[in-house]
Amino acid sequence: MPSRIKSAVSGPGLLFAVLGLFALFAPFLTLAANRIVAGEGIPVWAVAASEVTGPGLVVIALSLVLGLPAALPKLRLIGAALGVAALVWLLMQGSETLLQGAGTYARVSLGSGFWFLFAILLLLAADALSYLAPGPLTRGALLIGTIAALALILRSGALTDLSIFKEYASRQDAFFDAAGRHLGLAFGSLAVAAAIGFPLGVLSHRNENLRSAVLPILSFLQTIPSLAMFGIMIPILAWVGTTVPGARELGVAGIGFLPAFLALVIYSFLPVVANTVAGLEAAPPAAMDAARGMGMTRNQRLLQVQLPLGLPVMLAGIRIVLVQNIGLAVIAGLIGGGGFGTFVFQGLNQTATDLILLGALPTVALALVSAITMDILVELAQPNTMRHQ
Repeated sequence: MPSRIKSAVSGPGLLFAVLGLFALFAPFLTLAANRIVAGEGIPVWAVAASEVTGPGLVVIALSLVLGLPAALPKLRLIGAALGVAALVWLLMQGSETLLQGAGTYARVSLGSGFWFLFAILLLLAADALSYLAPGPLTRGALLIGTIAALALILRSGALTDLSIFKEYASRQDAFFDAAGRHLGLAFGSLAVAAAIGFPLGVLSHRNENLRSAVLPILSFLQTIPSLAMFGIMIPILAWVGTTVPGARELGVAGIGFLPAFLALVIYSFLPVVANTVAGLEAAPPAAMDAARGMGMTRNQRLLQVQLPLGLPVMLAGIRIVLVQNIGLAVIAGLIGGGGFGTFVFQGLNQTATDLILLGALPTVALALVSAITMDILVELAQPNTMRHQ
């Protein structure tokens, strides 16, 4: 390929286009007699009548073509959005058509072709955004717009024929209870770890002996596998619940919410303490000398110089903890702690893929939204000179 043509075509866009064409031949949806048995794969052009699938396929092909121009990242982003819209359109039409006359217990589930195309279009959008490099406020607006569009689709009921939404409809109350517990595990453990970890980080920054003792211990705790950590909490809290008067009435028991919550708090300490120490050390010596020259006390230097300059590093530690805890909270379902992990383990026990997805997809979405939000906050916390570099 001539170099001039090669430079005009985006390398990632070309890769996505080739992969997208192959993904079109994978099963887009699966049709099963009930929620347990394996479904029959249906290609995208056979999920509905040709007058319905034809325009959808044309738009998907167009979205992959729009992803090719290297110099037009906005066009590539528009192409990715059009492709996702076409996927949703085909899901709406295909699920309704396939269920007609298929039986009361028939289920339509998402096939590998859908997931491949969805992932390719998301990667295409991410690649275009990396070239556009939008500012934090623009990224926030894009995030809010994406959430609003997703909420609108879900509220419209357009996808209720899909098996995963049938699983949701039969467990709606349990889903919201699991969502509340998952948020409580992830954000509650972060709040407790921050309340303890920030002061400990400040003390460790000021006292080298304390720092040399604390950080290795927290590093060791971080190396314990998550399942083992949850297992360690069970006998300890079971002993406390049976021997300490009033503990059981307060909810202290070997299984349930508390052992999972404490395990997450322990995992959160290292990023919070280590990033607090690193953030406080990020203040330039010249700024500290100037603060001393102005007669600032130690606490004034901490509050007015070190904390503002170190805030981006500390927020980066919070980001690590939050995303980590949202994922680890899934394990709480294994010991009765609730959260989205309950559906994941129920689905594994019943060999029901859609039930697994009912727990996994909200977890992934929550982690992505949290990560993007924290990235925006980290960038906003940086001094203007660093933000515009």
